[in-house]
Amino acid sequence: MSEGLFDNPAEAAAGARRARADAPLAERMRPRAPEEIVGQAHLVGPGGALRRVFEGGEIGSMVFWGPPGTGKTTLAQLLAARADLEFVPFSAVLSGIKEVREAMEKARRLRAAAQRKTLLFVDEIHRFNKAQQDAFLPFVERGDVVLVGATTENPSFEIVGPLLSRVTVHILQPLSEPELVDLLRRALADRERGLGARELTATDEQLLALARLASGDARRALGALEAAARLCDLRQPLPDAALQQVLAGRALLYDKAGDQHYDLISALHKSVRNSDPDAALYWLVRMLEAGEDRLFLARRLVRMAAEDVGLADPGALRVAMDARDAFHFLGTPEGEIALAELAIYLALAPKSNAVYKAYEEARSLVRTGTAHPVPLHLRNAATALMKDKGWGAGYQYAHDHAGATTGMTCLPDALAGRTFYQPTAQGLEARIRERLEQLRAAQAQARGAKT
Repeated sequence: MSEGLFDNPAEAAAGARRARADAPLAERMRPRAPEEIVGQAHLVGPGGALRRVFEGGEIGSMVFWGPPGTGKTTLAQLLAARADLEFVPFSAVLSGIKEVREAMEKARRLRAAAQRKTLLFVDEIHRFNKAQQDAFLPFVERGDVVLVGATTENPSFEIVGPLLSRVTVHILQPLSEPELVDLLRRALADRERGLGARELTATDEQLLALARLASGDARRALGALEAAARLCDLRQPLPDAALQQVLAGRALLYDKAGDQHYDLISALHKSVRNSDPDAALYWLVRMLEAGEDRLFLARRLVRMAAEDVGLADPGALRVAMDARDAFHFLGTPEGEIALAELAIYLALAPKSNAVYKAYEEARSLVRTGTAHPVPLHLRNAATALMKDKGWGAGYQYAHDHAGATTGMTCLPDALAGRTFYQPTAQGLEARIRERLEQLRAAQAQARGAKT
């Protein structure tokens, strides 16, 4: 835990933005004023929620939710400086509840003694447990602190409800490639904080390659540029060889336990469902290249075969199981081709969720309705006593009747006539629907003849 960076408020504001000469380029290039912020125009541009604070509006507790390198820490520092608040940075990774309470108490005393609030910046606030997050509540409610949390995870799931209800959530977006290219150009030209003194030059294509490598992360983009610059002589163009060396070390932005995991698998599933093989393949490869568990992907693709293709192409489930087995047999990387084949097959297959909907309706009925007894005619008369009591009485053996179906009802009497499965007109299910209509008509006719 860190206390206020300086005793003097003006020095605190300046010091929060000052970086040592030997600090990483990303730290040296951290914006010193709102006008230097790259991206997040929806927050800091005209009419943006934070623009009003920077122009003198009141500041309240908030949470910044966004991927790494989008400016969460910078915004917190600049807000503290503009509002003349004591800036106390805090890391949920390095601190526990004892440090939280100490910081809260120090903020309370500062407000009582000097009528000055504290902006408590909690990085990775989602890593605090419920008890630690609850410790903020009384201090936030009294106004002793302005709490600014930063998280890469969905606050709806990671921040306790009472605290979430007392903050405003601002979503930060990944920086666009043009925004990152502009930032890299600034770093190359800035002689005070950037690489300007080295007089390096880079082409637009090279800067765009570095921007693509960063995947919206400003810190990553500047780190890549700095790494490439180390491989260059002074006053020289950036050589492609240096750039390629940096690009070769690329690691995709991905957290197998976080939002990226769920966002990408959602994109894959919805691309398959929407019959878009190119998008399905792209999202699959994104996850493969990021190191996703191959069997997790196989399981999800098997699920898609049952949930979204269903009986429109019953063979899809077999193809899915074969792809899973092929991956088991071949391993990485050869087995990944089987997963790619499966994703494309499922995307191109006719779609029906009729089985899925029928299952969900039946499950809902079973879970919330009466547990109806099995009709006597469907029960197995295993003993003489059971037969005497009516077990199996009235049972009709389907193979003894025309069309191998009868008018016998198989649902409980209270549910007679209830239908769950409604086949679509897609793929094989069109023929299934025709067959089902014939069966239901024959069964109704048989019941009518019996009466």
